[in-house]
Amino acid sequence: MRGDRTDQVNLNRLAVFAALVRAGSFTAAAEQLGTTKAMVSQHLARLEQELGVTLLVRSTRRMALTEAGASFHADCVRLLADAEAAIERVGAARDRPAGTLRLTASLDYGNAVVVPQLASFMRLHPAVQVDLVLSDHVSDIIAERFDLAIRGGWLRDSSLRATRLGSFRQLLVATPAYLAEHGTPRRVDELVRHGAVAMSALPHPLRWTFAGRGGKRQTVRLRAAAQANNAAAVRGLVLAGAGLAVLPDYLVEEDIRAGRLVALLAHLHLPEGGIHAVYPGPRAPAKVRAFIEHLQAAGA
Repeated sequence: MRGDRTDQVNLNRLAVFAALVRAGSFTAAAEQLGTTKAMVSQHLARLEQELGVTLLVRSTRRMALTEAGASFHADCVRLLADAEAAIERVGAARDRPAGTLRLTASLDYGNAVVVPQLASFMRLHPAVQVDLVLSDHVSDIIAERFDLAIRGGWLRDSSLRATRLGSFRQLLVATPAYLAEHGTPRRVDELVRHGAVAMSALPHPLRWTFAGRGGKRQTVRLRAAAQANNAAAVRGLVLAGAGLAVLPDYLVEEDIRAGRLVALLAHLHLPEGGIHAVYPGPRAPAKVRAFIEHLQAAGA
């Protein structure tokens, strides 16, 4: 109810009142609080005025709690203890990873990198529970109440905080069977004779710029054989022989080592993308900081 006594009471005076009762005198209370006897007396007088009751009766030699004062003191002690406990809990949460870590990542990077790193992170920090959402949709971190987003590529301007975790190379790949049937391109201009599997989520899925030694750049526009809306689907189509594609190294390096895919034009380089941990607020909580450090230590 608005307009009652609780709107008028300065809660800081509760601590002064509790210290006064604990100390047993105005002089001792002033020493404990690092203030003057007059200031302690002033706080008590204003608190009694705000409450509309007398809390202490005093003479030149002693002071005593009134019935209302004794009851109010018991409540003050309990309230101050609860406040101290709340402050301690906040401090513990600030310094110790705990609670639910709600995070989001893309389907391909999430499955390839984030999921295994989360498993090892949870073993190190058993007080943390994980709520992982994998989606190629760029989530609104604040509106969807995420603690953290792992994003690959090139960050847009944002008021969010971002920590760079690393980078990834983009590789032009195809299957040995596809190359045996259609030929292996040796130069950038030969790519126009090949069908590409495009990732439709990119702003320019069929246009790529290759850089050689000395910084010389060559841009080519590929012909679309198929397209898909995420990298995992593009990889699947390439492995099925639908065409060649540009894919991030973390998604195809194992395929290349196993001989399922071949990296093409390896003497040239495509633009590297960054991997960033993005989070709201000026200071990330301990669970977020700890997971970012865990990813950095793993070279994610």
